[in-house]
Amino acid sequence: MDWEKHPTPAEHATAERPPEGCLVAAIRIPVRIVVLVLVVPIRLAWDAVAAGGRVVWRRGLVPLARALFVVPWVWLWRRVLAPVGRVVAVALTWLGKALFVWPWAALWKYVLAPVGRVVAVSLTWLGKALFVWPWIALWRYVLAPVGRGVRAVALWVWWKGVVASVAWWYRCVMTPAGHGIAWLGRGVWAGLALVGRGIGHLASAVRSGVVGVGRGIAWLARGLAAAGRALGAGVAALLRALVVVPAVWFYAHALAPLGRGTATAVIWLSKALFVWPWVWFHARALAPVGRATALLLKLVGANLALAGRALGAGLTWLGRGVWTGLAWLGRGVWAVVVTLVRWIFVVPAVALWRWVLVPVGRAVVVLVRETGDALGHAWRVAGHVSRAVGRLLGRLLRWIFVDPVRWAYRTVCTPLGHLVRDSVWRPAARAVKDAGAAARQALTAARESVRRARADVRRALFGAKRAEPPALVKDRREPGAPQARTLGSSTTPLTKD
Repeated sequence: MDWEKHPTPAEHATAERPPEGCLVAAIRIPVRIVVLVLVVPIRLAWDAVAAGGRVVWRRGLVPLARALFVVPWVWLWRRVLAPVGRVVAVALTWLGKALFVWPWAALWKYVLAPVGRVVAVSLTWLGKALFVWPWIALWRYVLAPVGRGVRAVALWVWWKGVVASVAWWYRCVMTPAGHGIAWLGRGVWAGLALVGRGIGHLASAVRSGVVGVGRGIAWLARGLAAAGRALGAGVAALLRALVVVPAVWFYAHALAPLGRGTATAVIWLSKALFVWPWVWFHARALAPVGRATALLLKLVGANLALAGRALGAGLTWLGRGVWTGLAWLGRGVWAVVVTLVRWIFVVPAVALWRWVLVPVGRAVVVLVRETGDALGHAWRVAGHVSRAVGRLLGRLLRWIFVDPVRWAYRTVCTPLGHLVRDSVWRPAARAVKDAGAAARQALTAARESVRRARADVRRALFGAKRAEPPALVKDRREPGAPQARTLGSSTTPLTKD
């Protein structure tokens, strides 16, 4: 908690104010007394007028202004201006559409859109004629026939050169060679089988010479192995000479040159159709036109630059001379004007300010400040006085009017009202309630009597109503309708009648 007393803004202003002389202190007290005597009645009248004005404003002027200005304008806005505004808005909307929307919509729909469609169709046709149809014609009447001819030549070379040669080689060389190799193999296999059977018989007949026979068989097996290796080498050499060497020669001397020639022809045709025309057009048309345009622009630019430099040099020299003359003239005129203004206006104004206005201003400032401080002090004091007088008048009004009325209400009117309520109003209300209940009971009894008499007359004239016979078999499968619960009965099984 801060226990120190902080200075107020007024004290800050007093502390910051420079020291004052005895004349100011001697003038301050009489001025404040005179101002207080003059301001107190004005403040009392001001407070009375302000209170009356607040009452008049809150209770009179505001309701009157609301009744005179707000309510009529609100009614006028709701009942007249808003409907008229909506009608005007609808009319302006329709007019705006008729003037700015519908004409442009019609122009777009009936003029611009058809013209745009025609232009689009024309541009599409022109684009196709310039960029699509030439390439389609080139493809259809040049490239496709050339491709079909190249394909036919390649197929003819393939079938007549490669496939026919391979078929002849297979039919005339490979098939007889294969047949010979198969016959040779069958003979060797038959010889080996015969030798094996002989060896088997010899082994079964001669059991005692197993070692000798085994050596013979080993020698024979080594001979057969050497013969098989020689036969395999011969077959491999034969296949190499009959299949591999001709195939390699055919690829190196037939297929590879044919492929290189076909690739060279396709590349040359592509350059002739797509590259050389554009290169010729660039070299013979675009490049000369561009070089001529660049040379022309360069010549024009050089001439313009030369003319601009000459004109700029002349204007610079002329402007420098004119500026020098004007500068000398301006400096002389400025020196004369400054001297005249100083001795005619500045020196007298400085003397007047220093020896007349400053002392008078200081005196006026002191007088205005003291008068303002006195008015503020007197206004605050008059406010305290006015508040005291208002409280006194409020206390007197309370003692004279409010307290007696409150005492009379509490001590006289309230007990008398309670006595009248308990002695007169409540018995009268109870009697009226009882009379109403008796009247309702009498009306109920009379209504019941009339109903019974009417039933007796109906029974006498038309006879009694026949009662319906009870059902012989009661269906127990479906539950009956639940009975309503009343004050004299119960729906529970334990308390049901």
